[in-house]
Amino acid sequence: MIRVVRLGSPRARGEGPRLGTVRRPPRGVRKADYARLDYYDVWLPDVAPSAKLIARAHKDWDGFAKAYRREMAAPAAQRLLDLLARLSHQADFSVGCYCEREDRCHRSILRELLVERDARVA
Repeated sequence: MIRVVRLGSPRARGEGPRLGTVRRPPRGVRKADYARLDYYDVWLPDVAPSAKLIARAHKDWDGFAKAYRREMAAPAAQRLLDLLARLSHQADFSVGCYCEREDRCHRSILRELLVERDARVA
């Protein structure tokens, strides 16, 4: 099962490995401390919005959401989303971002994309 989380928040019991679906690692945190500080165990920027899109999210959420979905329609992103959805039936893990509000974060759209692929999402 996949949990969609805010990176840096305390881990839930049985959450499994965290995948950081962010464009950049956390600022001011040593790489060796990413997992210890509940950011992520594995960095997966391939399903994060492009740098160009990140700035747009704050100005035009609807436009951002459509553009992010277009980016995730690329073949490489499709393969990763399919893999994550398939793995969710066999293992527990989480995906996440730093944003405070999930409803204004790409992780809300990522959640939808995974559900559309029949992923098991908490």
